[in-house]
Amino acid sequence: MKNSRPRPHPRKPGSPWTVAAGAALAIVTAGAFSTLAGLLVGPLHADLGWSRASVGLGSLVNMVVYGASAPFAAALMDRFGMRRVAVGALCLVGAGAGLATTMTAPWQFVLYWGVLVGLGTGATATTFAATVTERWFVARRGLVTGLLTAASVVGQFVFLPVLSWVIDAYSWRAAATALACAAACALPVVWAAVREPQKGQALGRTEDTPRPTGRTEASARRALRTLVRAARTGPFWLLAGTFAVCGASTNGVMWTHFAPAAHDHGMPVTVAASLLSLIGIFNVAGTVGSGWLTDRADPRRLLATYYALRGLTLLALPLLLTSAVDAPLVAFTVVFGLLDVATVPPTIALCRAHYGADAPIVFGWVSAAHQVGAGAVAFAGGVARDAFGSYDPVWVGAGALCAGAALLALTVRRPPGPRVTPQGLPVTPQEPRVTRPAPATPRRSRALPASPPPCR
Repeated sequence: MKNSRPRPHPRKPGSPWTVAAGAALAIVTAGAFSTLAGLLVGPLHADLGWSRASVGLGSLVNMVVYGASAPFAAALMDRFGMRRVAVGALCLVGAGAGLATTMTAPWQFVLYWGVLVGLGTGATATTFAATVTERWFVARRGLVTGLLTAASVVGQFVFLPVLSWVIDAYSWRAAATALACAAACALPVVWAAVREPQKGQALGRTEDTPRPTGRTEASARRALRTLVRAARTGPFWLLAGTFAVCGASTNGVMWTHFAPAAHDHGMPVTVAASLLSLIGIFNVAGTVGSGWLTDRADPRRLLATYYALRGLTLLALPLLLTSAVDAPLVAFTVVFGLLDVATVPPTIALCRAHYGADAPIVFGWVSAAHQVGAGAVAFAGGVARDAFGSYDPVWVGAGALCAGAALLALTVRRPPGPRVTPQGLPVTPQEPRVTRPAPATPRRSRALPASPPPCR
């Protein structure tokens, strides 16, 4: 007798969590390149005799290209797929770091580190995390967004002491070479893990994954058209404004001016860098926790809470800076670390709710506003230090900006769409059951005996 059991279906390659792990590896690797730029200022000045302004110009170009490339990278993922864009980004950062070891003129630093590394890190920034989450996860979207955003934090700050040690022990060229080798090692893993979802593979989705609308349209044109459509809506400008304040109060003041401000109070620069690394460690817990909360709470209220608390911590920082690390300063480091990147999952959730399939590209433009705010306040902070001889006005101004961002977050209109469960699944409203009484059974009446037929 033939076996009547049905044959098992062949197992589909890849899974949502495998793709998320491959994307996290690409994000961690690219994030480490963002950290090295701040460590190269002193070594390049001492080794090659370049002015700090020349080195700063390369870092400025890197930041601008990083922010401007994000929306176009999201459109390229619609056209060519996530795998090709992620692998291409790793090739760019690896090539930029490798070529940087041969630099002899400042313009080469602007080209290699500012343009090549800026393009690669921008393509694997939070827009990449938003695209992976949008295509592979219907359930647990907020949590996965938090995990992938935390991966970028790990790459930026956890490797900071390691790269600093490599530069001190060997040279800045050894650190750049190590990062280029790391990008080359991550290439085959990312190529094997990152892929597009097929029918039923996305977590929480049973129907076919809709094909992105931008595959038949030029990527640059799609990015620009998406910007024009989004710019006609109020939520875009509110989200861009709040995220610009996010960049101003993190990259603009903390990562640019915290170390020199602490040094003004007598703290060694190495100790201040260690505090920044500690902030990066707590960023992981804060981002993952924020993603978990985004699945369960109103993203607008979460953003308002995060910006309000961040503003209070920045207002208190001038009172906490001393020559030594004490308990209040450590407490500031922990709280600021928990709030630093926590704004990303709610912002992505609001972009998704308002703009649907265009959410990754819209968030790319919102991220560009983040970099604009960071660059503007980084420049303004240096001007304020030269004018007032202290960074105290910078912290007060950043705190005031955070207070304004908290109010703006509350004015974002409630996104349309159905309610979701704590796991991120849509709640289908059910019609109330109407209990109808059973039809009454007709009472049987006794049938009268039929009369006999008449006799003929």
